[in-house]
Amino acid sequence: MRRYWAVLPNGAPAYTGSRFERLAGGGDRTEAANHFTSTDFIAVAALSVDVPVRSVLNILELMGPKCFNGLLSQIPTSIELAEAEEQHIAEDSPAWKLWRSLREVDGIGPIGAGKLLARKRPRLLPIYDSITKKVFERPSTDLRFWSHLRSALRADDYTLVFHLEDVRDLSGIGKDISVLRVLDTAAWLHGKDEGLGAPGK
Repeated sequence: MRRYWAVLPNGAPAYTGSRFERLAGGGDRTEAANHFTSTDFIAVAALSVDVPVRSVLNILELMGPKCFNGLLSQIPTSIELAEAEEQHIAEDSPAWKLWRSLREVDGIGPIGAGKLLARKRPRLLPIYDSITKKVFERPSTDLRFWSHLRSALRADDYTLVFHLEDVRDLSGIGKDISVLRVLDTAAWLHGKDEGLGAPGK
């Protein structure tokens, strides 16, 4: 955690992804929680997902108010994944419908859609990419990650949650970073160190 959230002598972040949650106050801040902003796409770019400008404009100006933002406003901002009910992450939930709608936009795809959702609901919806997929040895077609992660967080009286909180506290990165992000960062750095993916941010 300290390596990922480190700051270089010139003040720049060691990893641009460490700005994902905090850029412009976060994607779930009150004034921006229920609609996508240009800053959300910059934050996603910090995690090595470059969404074409045409796709960004499509979401922000053409389709957003009618489709994407409507679904986004139905996803609660205050629920942690470990405490969520199945209705919050089921295939007929607003979160799932929004992920499916975003991934169908040309230039976004499933990973980009997932990272956009994680930007807007960082405590409920986890980041998921090709490296973490390999680290967790997930199946090639994987539609149960949210549900399986929720079960893992709840297992043994929330042992994993408490461990991730301890790691966060010991590293000193700040309580505003969710336990989901602590897990994702640990998995991603491990995978990177093991050579499981291309160099990233």
